[in-house]
Amino acid sequence: MPTLHSPAAITPKNLTTIELAHLAVQIKQLAGEFGFADCGITDTNNEVAGAQLEQWLDLGYHAGMDYMDKHGSKRYRAHELVPGTKRIICLRMDYLDPNLTTLSTLEDGEQAYIARYALGRDYHKLVRKRLAQLSKAIEALIGPFGHRVFVDSAPVLEKPLAQKAGLGWQGKHTLIINRKQGSWFVLGEIFVDLPLPIDQPYEKDHCSRCESCMTVCPTNAFPQPYVLDANRCIAYLTIEHKGSIAKELRPLIGNRVFGCDDCQLACPWNRAPGVTQEDDFKPRHDLDQAKLAELFQWGEEEFLKRTQGSPIRRAGFEGWQRNLAIGLGNGPATQTTISALKAQRAKATPMVGEHIDWALEQLKRRQTQQIPITPVPLAYHLGHKLKHLC
Repeated sequence: MPTLHSPAAITPKNLTTIELAHLAVQIKQLAGEFGFADCGITDTNNEVAGAQLEQWLDLGYHAGMDYMDKHGSKRYRAHELVPGTKRIICLRMDYLDPNLTTLSTLEDGEQAYIARYALGRDYHKLVRKRLAQLSKAIEALIGPFGHRVFVDSAPVLEKPLAQKAGLGWQGKHTLIINRKQGSWFVLGEIFVDLPLPIDQPYEKDHCSRCESCMTVCPTNAFPQPYVLDANRCIAYLTIEHKGSIAKELRPLIGNRVFGCDDCQLACPWNRAPGVTQEDDFKPRHDLDQAKLAELFQWGEEEFLKRTQGSPIRRAGFEGWQRNLAIGLGNGPATQTTISALKAQRAKATPMVGEHIDWALEQLKRRQTQQIPITPVPLAYHLGHKLKHLC
């Protein structure tokens, strides 16, 4: 069982209530210095989220993510996951590059769309490093104290914790939304053994009657507001899912080859989103402008080389090829596309080969004008609301 990192079991001096309040202020100031857009502190009580998790699991909405059903109550009881935890410091870091063209990429059937967070360096590494630096800075103020850092890599219900810490509310697309800066950010936590004062939870829901995120979802992955069915989620299908993708879902995926941002693109609270200043989040290898056919020509060695330090590695080479084959099948029936698919067919795995055959059949039917190119959902054409991402 993991325990809080506390060198030589030394604990900081007994801090008074006033000193703890001052320390909380200092922590938030330090968080800004280390590149975090916001910081809040909450306790370890997450029982409500735990009950919601159990209901979600019972409905099978976690799809093939069996790890979500493990660890029991440790997911929502921090003191069980890491004994000694008294408070959780929650932080968020913006990742959206202001120079990206997003909607135009989705509308170009020959381009590959990659979720905006995944275009640069793996955020897990960047955020974990900054959390470690922040922890050391706190230690410099008070001496060694018990702590552990987490970045979407352990059984932690981080979104409910972020709302409890006052960072925003959980929208109908299940992501945390900040009223001033939208939702284009990632989260991280530091479990500490310090009885710091806690922040007010963000209790107001500003989604109101809006359901743009649900309406725009190409695969209808939201059975109801605030509930995501991973079985139909493009992000899950293109990243976590390791097998064949259902034929009825393939045309709906369009050119999204790793993740999906549709629900965020449609959200009115992202009209003026927070943007990143971190170079690590800037696109690598021109992935923001890459053509599907070009990426499909990568061999496994090149895939591993070009995705080193990238979250795209999580899909694996076979999953990457599967996703690209679907994207090519949903695009224009050009000779370049058809040649790219045929060139890879002989050396493809059976699973990828199945998707290549499907893609070639789609293109053949398209050439004879029996089916149109899969259109961008009408909800994308929301006028001025989305111009900042065009």
